[in-house]
Amino acid sequence: MTNYDIAAIRDLVARRRPRHALESAFYTSPEIFAADMDAIFNRHWLYVAVECEVPEPGDALAVDIGKSSVIIVRGDDAQVRAFHNVCRHRGARLLPPGPALVGNLVCPYHAWTYGLDGALKFAEHMGDGFDRACLGLRPVALRSMAGLLFVCLSDDPPDDIDDVVRQMEPYLAPHDLKNTRVAHTADLIEYGNWKLVLENNRECYHCMPNHPELTIPLFAYGFGFAPEELSAEDLAQAERYETLRRTSHDRWEAAGLPSRLIEHLDDRPTGFRTERLPLDGSGESQTMDTMAACRVPLGTLRDKAAGGLHFWTQPNAWHHFMGDHVVTFSVIPLDEGRTLVRTKWLVHKDAVEGRDYDLENLTSVWNATNRQDADLVEMTQRGVADPAYVPGPYSPHTEGLVEKFMEWYLARLKAHLG
Repeated sequence: MTNYDIAAIRDLVARRRPRHALESAFYTSPEIFAADMDAIFNRHWLYVAVECEVPEPGDALAVDIGKSSVIIVRGDDAQVRAFHNVCRHRGARLLPPGPALVGNLVCPYHAWTYGLDGALKFAEHMGDGFDRACLGLRPVALRSMAGLLFVCLSDDPPDDIDDVVRQMEPYLAPHDLKNTRVAHTADLIEYGNWKLVLENNRECYHCMPNHPELTIPLFAYGFGFAPEELSAEDLAQAERYETLRRTSHDRWEAAGLPSRLIEHLDDRPTGFRTERLPLDGSGESQTMDTMAACRVPLGTLRDKAAGGLHFWTQPNAWHHFMGDHVVTFSVIPLDEGRTLVRTKWLVHKDAVEGRDYDLENLTSVWNATNRQDADLVEMTQRGVADPAYVPGPYSPHTEGLVEKFMEWYLARLKAHLG
């Protein structure tokens, strides 16, 4: 039983013009939002946390995803598991959102008590014949990708995650995420549909006029440009970037640091893209002076000019891995017009704030960029809700990755609707 008109959404999907933005209803309709949650967020692998957030037995983290809530917990056997945050008695939430330290998972309502492996250990007043073995917590599919934790709410999750892990772990391993810690978390509610948040992330067409902080370390033309429209000075900058990209890849690959592009954004259920990209200036980090923000390096990285490894996953994440710190982003839809963007900055577990890094310096580029992106998403949400809105064409030079996200989204929606 669905609470949306399948035939009407099929018609919307069928009449979408390729290489054009979507019709207004995709961003404003509660029915399409409900279909998105069913087709996308309840059936695909979602990035939700980092393994270092549950470093010891008893460390737990509850994450809300739409109507669902998931508990991630490290057990006494050191294994990380995920469970639905729903008591098997009368459904109470076991943990509130956020981190917790637990001996067992105890329901605050009637004290039903579950072990860290999800087994029901205690439930009084249930009488003879009560079978605790049948009432353990319901597991949620969980995969750690070199320390990035992905969950899938479906009982039949896409099995291509194994291949994504196989391809990505060599790229991620040098950053040794398991020996990091979260230095800072920022939750930002963007007043726009989740697809506008992803679309905005999948292009840098908007970077030059909107992101003065981000375009200090990042090259604004790194994701495409129309060469005939650039000034001689801008064209020289674009050519400098391409030369640096090519020579950096050669140097990194020769040193055993995987860096070349892998892109599967529109041809598989778990869409992803990765590439190590050079940074401007010193090339060390995404900071205002392009120098490392933390003096304790991550993992095995000793080349300070190791650039930034970007890693996108669909439907809900992007990440930047540098030699001194990592920034991860997750996207959680709240309703058709609001989206939670959660940003985490990771440093080496032994790094001390005030001695090894300054938090303002560590976070300033992406705090500013996130606020700017939130404004862009909100203004677009207002525009696509306007009766005068007509979907416009994407740039063939700078919005090809937006089109790939759209192709992926529509294919997954179509597969769900049948």
